[in-house]
Order: sequence, then C-alpha cells, then structure tokens
Amino acid sequence: MIPVNRQGEVWVFAEQEGGVLNDVALELCGKARELADELGVRVGAVLAGHEVDGLARRLIAYGVDRVYLTDHPRLAHFQTNSYAKVLIELIKKHAPQIVLFGATHVGRDLAPRVASSVRAGMTADCTDLQIKDVTDPKTKQTHEKLLLQIRPAFGGNIVATIVNYDWWPQMATVREGVMPMRDPDSSRTGETIREEVEITAADLPLKLIERHVEPRKVNLKGARVIVAGGGGIGNKENFRLIHDLAGAIGGAVGASRAAVDGGFIGKEHQIGQTGTTVRPALYIACAISGQVQHRAGMEESAKIIAINKDRDAPIYSVANYGIVGDANKVIPIMVKALRERPAAGNDEQPS
Repeated sequence: MIPVNRQGEVWVFAEQEGGVLNDVALELCGKARELADELGVRVGAVLAGHEVDGLARRLIAYGVDRVYLTDHPRLAHFQTNSYAKVLIELIKKHAPQIVLFGATHVGRDLAPRVASSVRAGMTADCTDLQIKDVTDPKTKQTHEKLLLQIRPAFGGNIVATIVNYDWWPQMATVREGVMPMRDPDSSRTGETIREEVEITAADLPLKLIERHVEPRKVNLKGARVIVAGGGGIGNKENFRLIHDLAGAIGGAVGASRAAVDGGFIGKEHQIGQTGTTVRPALYIACAISGQVQHRAGMEESAKIIAINKDRDAPIYSVANYGIVGDANKVIPIMVKALRERPAAGNDEQPS
C-alpha cells in the first residue's frame, strides 16, 4: 500500500504502439492538467517502450510537466508483466496521488494488475472525473480534494460516483473519447526523467514469434458526420438504407448495440457505453430509441437529428431536430432529395 501523498502528482499512462501515442493518452493529458491545477500539483506521464524518446515532447505540449521515460528493448512490444513492473516500481518510488489509464484493451489489462500490486483501489470505464471534498457518512470526517470517479452502473441505468479515502494512489481507467482532446501548446516546457527499470527474460512470459497488425477500418471518432442505425431498422437488408444515407451526405456509418447484436453490422461501428464515444458536427440517429447507454456515446455531438416513429422515444431528449416517422420510409426520401440537389457552382443558366 502506497502512503497517502497529498502533494503527489497526477499521472497518465502514455499508451503507445510502435512509437505512436494512443489518442486516449492525449485526451487524458488534458484532463490530468485540469485535475492537477485544482490540486496545485504537477502532471506526470509514464512513457514505456523502446526508442520512444521523441514522444516526450508531444506529451509536454499536451499538458504534462514531467515525463518518466523507461526505454528498454524488451519493452518494444506490450506485455502485461513487463509494463506492469515499470509502473509498479515508479509508483512506489514517486507516490503519485492519481494514476489514469485509457480504457483500451491495453489499459483494461494493465491497470488492474498495477492496482492489485500496489494495493490501491481502481474504478473502470469512467466517463467523468472531478475533484471535490467528500464527507464520510459514517465517521462524518471530511476528506478534502478527493478524486470523484464517475461511471455508468447497472447496465447504464444509474450513474455511480466512487471515491477512495485512503487506499492510494487513486486509480481509474477512462473510456476513449469521453474527454475532449485539448489543442497542443508547443511553447510549453517540461522535463524528461529517465528511469532505469530492470526488465529480465522472466518478465516476458510470452515469446513474440510473428506480429500482424490490421489497420482500423472504421474511424468513428474522427468523423464529422455520422449516420447511425438502431434495432428499429428491422433487419440487415434494411440497414443498407443507413449506408445509402451516409454515402449521400458524406458521413460514416454507426450503430446502436441493438443493431450490432442483431447482426445488422459489425461491432466496430457500435456507438455508446460499450462502443465508441463520438462528437461529430452532425449525428443522425435512425430508428434508435436513445436509451442512456447509447446517449452516453453521442449526446455531445454538435447537432443531432433523430428519426423515430415513437414520438416519446428518449432520443428526442437530446436531439436538436426530430422527424417522427418510420425510418425505413423517411430515409429513402432524404437520400433522393440529397442526390437530386444541384451541385455547388452548377446553378448558373447556360448562355
């Protein structure tokens, strides 16, 4: 157990693969900066890998004050044991008060191992983090400036706020996309601290024989326009309409969990609590009821258009515009209108 350190830094695990930082690490740098400013402490980032020195400058630009760099050939590829060893040793050495991980497949694997080893509590899949004073209802003791770890619970039907009084560091994994990525500031200054951690063959229980990397086919987080279909579309054949509308408007295709579970489209298109969190300029929700699990992944879109035949559907509570009607009838009309509109610059009459 690490002793409570009220002056400890706020840390981010700087997840990277092949020398490329994961977007969620940069998102967390901005949130860590916000939390650290409230606490009056520094922001630190743990950067582990091989020949990744150049990433330190980018982390500093995104709000980090100190980058704790462990560079070792045996850290070239992620393995739980070796990366956990780095984090455990550095946490014991520097005693941060908060450690944040992205809720990626790497973060979900690594964070519980680290938390268990340092005997700290950890909250998974957070959607918000805040600093507040908390009074223990049993002892009536007030704990100043604790981390409130906020996440959906019971299938998204409630929002739970979890606090940790004395088992430090306070640790959490945070879902990708829920924290806005701040603009980098290239004028920021910080320091890179090289940390020597012995990585032996025993720390690598797996032998990497061959590595295949499949590029991501869907980039919902980067899409400015998303057309998403729900279970109300009915079947996989009808879901073709979602692709048609997305093609006509120049958008990406998304889906609710009901549509994915129904086999209408692959899970990589899923938006919501158990899928991707998005913030496009325009989000068109077609035949999506809008339960809290789905809204958690799209309600911060700049503009939302909802198409649903149920005028009382929850999706209308977050929509800027609503069309009450059967999506299977409305979408073809929209596609026809979009395809027949005159192209920009072609409205002049011939002489």
